[in-house]
Amino acid sequence: MSEESSGQEKTEEPTSRRLQESKDKGDIAKSTEIPSAAVLVLALMTIYLMSDYMISTFEELTRHYLANSGQIEVIPTNIGNLLNESMIYSAMLLGPLMLAVLFAALVANYAQVGVIFTTEKIAPDIKKIDPIKGLAQKFSMQAAAELLKSLLKIVLIGYVAYNEVRKTLPHFMPLVDETPYQIMIFAGHAAFWIFLKCTITIAILAALDYAFQRWQFMKKMKMTKQEVKEEAKMTEGDPQVKGRIRALQMQMARGRMMEEVPKADVIITNPTRLAVALKYDNEQMAAPLVVAMGAGAIAHRIKEIAAEHQVPIIEDKPLARALYKTAKIDQPIPENLFQAVAQILAYVYGIKKKAA
Repeated sequence: MSEESSGQEKTEEPTSRRLQESKDKGDIAKSTEIPSAAVLVLALMTIYLMSDYMISTFEELTRHYLANSGQIEVIPTNIGNLLNESMIYSAMLLGPLMLAVLFAALVANYAQVGVIFTTEKIAPDIKKIDPIKGLAQKFSMQAAAELLKSLLKIVLIGYVAYNEVRKTLPHFMPLVDETPYQIMIFAGHAAFWIFLKCTITIAILAALDYAFQRWQFMKKMKMTKQEVKEEAKMTEGDPQVKGRIRALQMQMARGRMMEEVPKADVIITNPTRLAVALKYDNEQMAAPLVVAMGAGAIAHRIKEIAAEHQVPIIEDKPLARALYKTAKIDQPIPENLFQAVAQILAYVYGIKKKAA
């Protein structure tokens, strides 16, 4: 197994980011056998399904040219018309087959790699014309594997074709008494089965080749543990930096929260550990609003600011705990605490009224 310069082995599966970067560069798992097999399969099926149309069209063209052979003038002024006519007839005869082949090639390639546009593979690179490197590639394990694959394909397809021809040979002798049309039918039928079995063999080999190419590609894309960690940092950010950012965000939010404490109507405490600042305006709010709350040092600071700005501080342990657990900053208090908070606010408003 290959190792990195750090000595770590590539044991981790490639991440989606690494696979996408490889795809953007045009480096993907692809088998050249899949399009070939798809083209052969669809071409053969098209010929089989449209054989009657193609034969009748060919017969019609043959009759037309033989019947009018004496009237067709092959002169410079007539060459263009003859060429256009022959192209139209050829399109009528071979058009369905060509469209089927084009469709098969496009679908087979798209199914493997999707839509990719990259200039990475065609960009000028001096390494691509390095004769030493090119010679080394000719004798590499990859080249040996490709040679073995090609030989195996030739042997298997040759065996299938030979076996089918051998089965057909005994039926050749009776053809001497048949008409040319019957001989053509027999030859077409025999050729179809030979090509069909060879095509099935090619399709099976193409599927195996794609599986091998996929396995080889994923093996090449494997990453070391260190690479996975570094990519996680690039994708999600350095944990230390993220922690520092969160700390700064919390500090800023806490600063904004402390600015709201002087505007509160009451501070509810438990009395030492928790503090919740509430604000209520019966003309603008449907329920009292939590403008600040905290525990420990934050609670102590809330009470200090409240004392500096003469905001009433009320001790109510159960209510302070309930607000701290269920309420949220800048949100109305829960409905089940309306009555308890209303009593506190009424008491505070009564004190303010007396003071006034």
